[in-house]
Amino acid sequence: MTALPGPQLSRYLALTMLRWIGGFFLLGTAIIALADAIELIRRTVDRATFDAGTALLASLLKTPSLTEEFLPFAVLFGAIAGFLSLNRRLELAVLRASGVSAWQFVAPALLVAATLGILATTVYNPLSAASREASERLSAQVLGKEAQLLTAGGRSPWFRQEAPDGHSLMRANAASSDGLTLTQVEAHLFDEHDAFVGRLEASRATLTDGAWVLTDVARYDAGGIRTTAATATVPTRLSAAEVSSAVARPDTVSFWALPAAVALAERAGLPSHRYALQRQILLARPLLLAAMVLIAASVSLRLVRLGGVGRAVLGGVIAGFALYLGSAITADLGEADAIPATIAAWLPGTVGALFGVSSLLWTEDG
Repeated sequence: MTALPGPQLSRYLALTMLRWIGGFFLLGTAIIALADAIELIRRTVDRATFDAGTALLASLLKTPSLTEEFLPFAVLFGAIAGFLSLNRRLELAVLRASGVSAWQFVAPALLVAATLGILATTVYNPLSAASREASERLSAQVLGKEAQLLTAGGRSPWFRQEAPDGHSLMRANAASSDGLTLTQVEAHLFDEHDAFVGRLEASRATLTDGAWVLTDVARYDAGGIRTTAATATVPTRLSAAEVSSAVARPDTVSFWALPAAVALAERAGLPSHRYALQRQILLARPLLLAAMVLIAASVSLRLVRLGGVGRAVLGGVIAGFALYLGSAITADLGEADAIPATIAAWLPGTVGALFGVSSLLWTEDG
């Protein structure tokens, strides 16, 4: 039998992988969307503001951001299923007999994974960030909130703002999506010589031209003496966009907006490594997906007639989950600034790729 021409073979293998990966991704998307819709309806069905159509639309718009986390598993499961389908139909055996090496029929799958990673970073991520923002606005409607809140992932970041007679450090539990309103605010005031002059606590702060207007204020002077006031002002040079960026989670910022978010965080006196880490994670996504394909290939290319395919596939699934868990751990270390953002983002994909290549070398080339 004559081997298929290179371009035709590559196209066939790539389309096979793409169909399987796409199938798993669509299945996972449907499950995630259904689960999120049920959860949102459960939380809001007893509220006067509940609207089933709005809740379903909010859940649908939120789904793309949730499925970004599922994409590596879709690639892993899809690649395993794709290679097994070729294996069970003895197509891999025919290809091997015609002189095609394992590396040649793994290469199209790697190209598919890398392309998906690039598109996921440059196209899908910005769309999912925009749809998530719209989703949270709709969620705020059905939850009966006055304004959609962008929380900092359970954290309360501090940001610095300059003033003619000194500066201040401000913290807020949440901000409105337009960055004009903060809730549960704390501000530490310093004079032009960086000496501490007092602290303000307020339930709400509204951004006006050049200042924050705080309401329900408790003021503490440098000696700790407490007084109360209906309102107070804190000078600032920050814009609404800068404030919104300062309290937003990095994973809610579009890939293309991350460099600006780094600059805004630095201007606000916030650590910028969280945004730098998110950018590096998105840049490393093609490598992570390619590593998933290599792991899938290392456990799926064993000839069916030799047996042990089930155990090998289980090992591949475990290895894929371990790789994902490792990437989550390194991301946490990077977010804590314990390791550089570049290492935190690129290390899991690099280790996974090396593991996959080593396994293939061992099984295919002895």
